[in-house]
Amino acid sequence: MIRKFLLSILSVAAFSSSYAQTDGEKKEDKGEFSGNFQTTNQFYVKDSAIGATTTQYQKELSSTDAWLWLNYKVSGYTFTTRFDLFNNSPLLNPQEAYTKSGIGMYSVRKDMDKLSVTVGYFYDQFASGMVFRSYEDRNLGLDFAVQGAHIKFTPNENTTIKGFTGLQKFRFDLRPVVLKGINAEHNFEVNENLSLEAGASVVNRTIDQSTMNVIASTINNYALESRFFPKYNVFVYNVYNTLRYKNITWYLELAQKTPEAIINPNNDLMELHEGKSYLTSLSYSTKGFGINAQYRYINKFSFRTSPLENQNLGMIAYLPSITRQNVYRLLARYNAFTQEWGENGLQLDVSYKPKALKKHGTQFNFNTAISTPLDQFKGNTVNPVNFEADSNRYFREYYFEVQHKFTKKFKLLLGYQLINYNQRLFEAKPAVPYVIANTIFGEATYKITPTKSIRVESQYLSTSQDLGSFVNGLIELNIAPHYSFSVGDMVNTKPGYRNQPLAGNKFEIVHYWNVFGAYTFKNTRCTLGYIKQVEGVNCTGGVCRVEPAFSGVRFTLTTNF
Repeated sequence: MIRKFLLSILSVAAFSSSYAQTDGEKKEDKGEFSGNFQTTNQFYVKDSAIGATTTQYQKELSSTDAWLWLNYKVSGYTFTTRFDLFNNSPLLNPQEAYTKSGIGMYSVRKDMDKLSVTVGYFYDQFASGMVFRSYEDRNLGLDFAVQGAHIKFTPNENTTIKGFTGLQKFRFDLRPVVLKGINAEHNFEVNENLSLEAGASVVNRTIDQSTMNVIASTINNYALESRFFPKYNVFVYNVYNTLRYKNITWYLELAQKTPEAIINPNNDLMELHEGKSYLTSLSYSTKGFGINAQYRYINKFSFRTSPLENQNLGMIAYLPSITRQNVYRLLARYNAFTQEWGENGLQLDVSYKPKALKKHGTQFNFNTAISTPLDQFKGNTVNPVNFEADSNRYFREYYFEVQHKFTKKFKLLLGYQLINYNQRLFEAKPAVPYVIANTIFGEATYKITPTKSIRVESQYLSTSQDLGSFVNGLIELNIAPHYSFSVGDMVNTKPGYRNQPLAGNKFEIVHYWNVFGAYTFKNTRCTLGYIKQVEGVNCTGGVCRVEPAFSGVRFTLTTNF
């Protein structure tokens, strides 16, 4: 079926191109072709000391993930297809070796004067994505494309109306649950200082009979007082608004979900609940100063293709963590992800560049974030008197850094981070204590010549919980525009709760080496590295998953054409 569809696409493309070239012989449209290729190849070296013992280390020994994306535009048509390949891959599920290849997505889009129509697979989102987002994140093995029909109507430059219907992609198959949605937004330009962009959406999910049979059978096994009638249909709707006045921007989004079955994480039983989610942010920026505050409320707002799905499977609603996304190796050691059953989240981000230090490019950055249960969002929790562990807190972070440019060749960054982290919750590890981690970090960059620079970074994380304390160091040499090399080591210097040595034994220091090289030529970049990576939560774009430790060699290649 897919092969026939692709052949039809090629036939339409050829007809469109030839038609454009012969229409009065006034204009020749040869079309525009583009694409990209990406691959990640991993070779596994078993290391039981760090827990690198999944199936790839036992049997497969290597894995490959690859994507080839092709795009052709001609005469108002856009033809897109993507070939996906997974060989012994842990990407879609870190605990398995998945092997399959084929057409991962394809689509045809026709752009007319005020109307755009897409059939096949498509990616889109309504507002912030809180009620609907179909997207791809290869770093986490996520692909929530929808196969169906998508229409976008733009009656004027300030108004957009979108609608779709289809089935969500799951690997090389489709989930049998039907999705439908409509979104409308309009931008009101009051004057040059004031504008208002308002919108609303409705999304509907209809469960198929086979999925409903499983849900009903599960509910029928509950005690009589816990049973309920599940719903075939659930509706999610939102209203949102972005208000801009001079240097101030205020965003507000309110979302509601009709009652449906949702799993209670406290007892793993399905219950019938409606859902709510609210998001607001306020930001102000001027020369040398910027501040942004966000708040989000979630109450039983799990919206997936089925209540039987969990973690990152079948997501229709996009609810990324409201906390800061850190990039340094140890600062990213503990990450919080959204609690759909119930969560209050708050984040504040401030940046300041003093006028007196303007010529040095000095900048101060401060960030703090907190995530708590719904009934624990109180003053002494948001701003605690002390920083001791509070089991009512899901997550708490304080982050501060200062950057200073001493000369044209040398600049320095120093900072501090405090993390409070509920490891039982985020990593499903029963009976482990609440983690309190203090981290100091720094980075220095020295420009040797206009094309050569050296960068050194280091962090020290101190905690008596989890796996204990770590120190990480890295030195990197960049030779523009082609080469980059680095070597680093993260060392588990002191044990914690989970890796205390047996009585009479001495703790053995564990090294997590990282040797890396990259080569870039025009639109092509390839990397090769020997990596040891600690077990933990990996996040990209605010979406997270727990991943096992990694030990081995990794080769990547990306190119655009």
